[in-house]
Amino acid sequence: MIGIDYPEQAQNDRSKAPTQIIPQAPRPATLIAFEDLVPYSEAWALQQRLHAECVSGTRTDTLVLLEHPPVYTVGRRTKPAHLGRGEAALRETGATIEAVNRGGSVTYHGPGQLVGYPILSLSQHASGPKAYVRLLEDVLIDALALWGITGHRQVNNPGVWTKSDRGAAKIASIGVRVDRGVTLHGFALNVDLDLSPFAHIVPCGLEECTTTTMAEIAQSPVSLRLIARQVAEVFASVFHLEWTNPSPDIRMRDLIEHHTEG
Repeated sequence: MIGIDYPEQAQNDRSKAPTQIIPQAPRPATLIAFEDLVPYSEAWALQQRLHAECVSGTRTDTLVLLEHPPVYTVGRRTKPAHLGRGEAALRETGATIEAVNRGGSVTYHGPGQLVGYPILSLSQHASGPKAYVRLLEDVLIDALALWGITGHRQVNNPGVWTKSDRGAAKIASIGVRVDRGVTLHGFALNVDLDLSPFAHIVPCGLEECTTTTMAEIAQSPVSLRLIARQVAEVFASVFHLEWTNPSPDIRMRDLIEHHTEG
């Protein structure tokens, strides 16, 4: 979703990846996970608060995991043609539309998709955005492997693909922004969701982009709660973090009120 140039011969070779910064000991970090659907506007308000705290040095690295109600997020590189029949037609599907300041084009989020928003001090983990995106891809590829699903990269197209009955299919998207050295936005993993909303857009601006889910590949239901726990564990391993106060569920309203009062 953001433009990154991976040499073709190195796309699956981590030894040739951009530099990762590995600390001597795991860094303390905070995990925030929600069981209820979180509207995009509320999640964005939370991201901004967490980001400001991380920039000011009052917050450790944080990972937010959640699901959104149906929403199309429109990145800075979205072209009118990527929106299919247009914004009005997309709203008629019952989804909301949100303009976002990440790189990349339009994508869809909805129930059954695990969305992760890492709020991290970039310099503590990677030499730059390219290396950071590659680490996110590593997290998703490793999490898929736990279910016997082989994920792979595509040259120049951040995200994760896998083999399906319809050929190579995108199973996870990545779109990020780095502001004042701290990351925003993140990744979306298709766990077990209705894929039909993707047919109304050009996903990530990629013509003839096929999408799939873990449930479709595994040919069986997949628990999003279990996947969320596994992604959190893999994320901590890849980024060398230690969750100091894992939270299985916090109500969004309570969390926002807490940050407003603080």
